Amino acid sequence: MARIRFPKRYWIVLLTFICTNVCYVERMGFSIAYTFVADAIGVDQSSKGVILSAFYYGYVLSQVPGGWAAQRLGGRRVLLLSFVLWSLTCALVPVDPNRVVLLVIARLLVGVAQGFIFPSIHTVLSQWVPPHERSRSVSLTMSGMYLGAAGGMLLLPSLVKFKGPRAVFLLEAALGALWSFLWFRYASDPPRSDNPKAAAAGFGEPFIPVSVFKDNKGAVQRIKVQNGVSSIQAPKIPWKKIIFNLPIWAIVVNNFTFHYALYVLMNWLPTYFELGLNLSLQDMGSSKMLPYLNMVIFSNVGGVVADHLITKRILSVTKTRKLLNTIGFLIAALALMAIPLFRTSGGTVLCSSISLGFLALGRAGFAVNHMDVAPRYAGIVMGVSNTAGTLAGIVGVGLTGRILDRAKAANMDLAGPESWKPVFFIPGYLCIFSSFIFLLFSTGERILD
Repeated sequence: MARIRFPKRYWIVLLTFICTNVCYVERMGFSIAYTFVADAIGVDQSSKGVILSAFYYGYVLSQVPGGWAAQRLGGRRVLLLSFVLWSLTCALVPVDPNRVVLLVIARLLVGVAQGFIFPSIHTVLSQWVPPHERSRSVSLTMSGMYLGAAGGMLLLPSLVKFKGPRAVFLLEAALGALWSFLWFRYASDPPRSDNPKAAAAGFGEPFIPVSVFKDNKGAVQRIKVQNGVSSIQAPKIPWKKIIFNLPIWAIVVNNFTFHYALYVLMNWLPTYFELGLNLSLQDMGSSKMLPYLNMVIFSNVGGVVADHLITKRILSVTKTRKLLNTIGFLIAALALMAIPLFRTSGGTVLCSSISLGFLALGRAGFAVNHMDVAPRYAGIVMGVSNTAGTLAGIVGVGLTGRILDRAKAANMDLAGPESWKPVFFIPGYLCIFSSFIFLLFSTGERILD
């Protein structure tokens, strides 16, 4: 039988899925490993919040530069470089809560390196994936984040318990090195659309920018721009239109809210289980991974539903994005605010699963919208948007530590629901606010050429 050959863009999407998976294994792994050693020596919650949020300070610095580098140098190259850098950092740095300065510097470096990843991914996907596959391709790629978080939550607490926190860092470095090899070996730049086979496969104007100019004889010439670079001159990035544009701000606001809720749950849910519910992560079994596994399912459901609604002309692109974003964020808000009302592991897992699942569904609204409004500058817009998402990590993770320390200073019991209500109500209110912003100002039409 002839060997089945899949289109190259499918392999690119699969590799980006694995990429986000490995990234979130790293993020979840550090949270679990550091919480384990910090709690063992009695580190206070504010100090934990500083270390856990250090990653996001580095991450925020490289979002827009990451989009610019991907646009100019090519998403494929920048993605490889970022993986090599953070993998080396994980391999070399110990997990010692007494060496605060070293840990902060290490987390800043990992954050800077990983900040290039998502703008690069959006640049790569905007060049490889045709419009009718965008929603499910982006949703599949981003669902790798949640699968990585689920796998990390399931397996890494036991690895820390039996092999120590250092084993987590070495595993993360090994996974990063393996992915770097696969990307170097199998990824490539998209084919030129002036090639007959490439044109037949669906690569063309929407995916590869075109520079139009007149030569010295007055004839119009068209030069394909590969990875943001043409042999004449790369297209000028329209920074003013990006910054002063309400539909892009609608994406930015929702990216902030999505990551505020995600990062608070990712970094503080282990603490809530142990302090708020007096449960050991090691004793919870597979139930602790369900919220993130639910995100994998809902993310891909949202992508498939969005592409179906658009390709079958049931709804316009604009209405599809608004519908899924609104449903996702409003249901997530209710579930978030219900978390502290439940005093059992089952109730907490259920509410966190619903909230994260519907947030993931909402990504088929705001997250794919980068490519709708600015396919040629998707990496740049993603960098701007993800800067807001990273600021959410800095604000949310650090603020949560201060909220808990203030509750403790007021002689409130951290095992009681009142101490934890602000932690979960703040992202709940943000979800409601963001959903209305997106409903009012977003569009599915291209606004940047």
